[in-house]
Amino acid sequence: MIKVLVVDDSPSARRLMTEILGADRDIEVVGTAGTGREALEMLGKVTPDVITMDIYMPEMDGFEATGRILQIAPIPIVIISSCYTPEEVEKTFEAMAAGAVAILSKPRLTDDTYEKIAREIVQTVKLMSEVRVVMRHKRPPNLKSHALPASEYHSGTYPAHLAGFETGRQLKVVAIGASTGGPPVLQTIFSMLPPDFRVPIMVVQHIAAGFLQGMIDWLSQTSGRPIKTAGPGESLAPGYIYFPPEGFHMGLGRDGRITLGSEQPENGMRPSVSYLFRSVAGAMPRSAAGVLLTGMGKDGAMELKLIRDGGGITIAQDEESSVVHGMPGEAIKEGGAVYVLPPDRIAAMLIGMAV
Repeated sequence: MIKVLVVDDSPSARRLMTEILGADRDIEVVGTAGTGREALEMLGKVTPDVITMDIYMPEMDGFEATGRILQIAPIPIVIISSCYTPEEVEKTFEAMAAGAVAILSKPRLTDDTYEKIAREIVQTVKLMSEVRVVMRHKRPPNLKSHALPASEYHSGTYPAHLAGFETGRQLKVVAIGASTGGPPVLQTIFSMLPPDFRVPIMVVQHIAAGFLQGMIDWLSQTSGRPIKTAGPGESLAPGYIYFPPEGFHMGLGRDGRITLGSEQPENGMRPSVSYLFRSVAGAMPRSAAGVLLTGMGKDGAMELKLIRDGGGITIAQDEESSVVHGMPGEAIKEGGAVYVLPPDRIAAMLIGMAV
């Protein structure tokens, strides 16, 4: 039985979450709390396997509560947010940076997507109950850019043969795929890139509906990188980072321009990492780097191998630093990853290839 603590300042939201979770025979709601402070106090009385956490609450919000809980107990925390305001969205992603493992939309009985969101909540709670969470020590709240100094990425922190992306070749695009636990990893990688990193980056991040623009804003503010939603037929600009619009696949055409598609989901996802990687493998594999980060499932795993087979450099995030090692683990199993690295080493390698 998976034990869950529900934290939300709204009594009706607590009742609804309790009904959704309690309807599954494998889940038991062992307690509810109306504030982050109350949730902390309850940890002395109950031992949940997962905590669902609202963001905006009196006394102590979800961001602060997440940080404090993970200083004392390695419990997976799933953020359940309404994302009504930019401030709430920012706090939501700060909570992820503090150690929350997933973000989901808050269910509303009047919404026609209620059943879908309810199923996602149950599925995520079940999967996150198996996640190994590391307790966090106190850390500064400032997540602004901390680009690597030249001495670090020119001193052997990446394989020497990749300097300049090998003689006679030029790195022209980086394709990144991520899912569960991805936003803070992307933030780490982007914030370590120096201002003169000019290679365009295309990213597919699986994320709940309504959170994309907030994530882009948060990543841009905290990394100092130019990040935007891609447009159809847009040329890749040096140094820019592109995400697909919600509900669209994103690819790279042979003419080097961005393509957007509304084809069927792949691996249950639209946008799909597989779609992006396959297009990059077809457009310019020998000038590409493919990176597969933390996430559930296998989206992008086989297609990362296409980039490798075409002559590109491929990287999978290592298991120790991944919230869920599903996607990168599948890529490693399929022989798609040339290198297996933690986020800081991934950033160093990308910098080394772009020199």
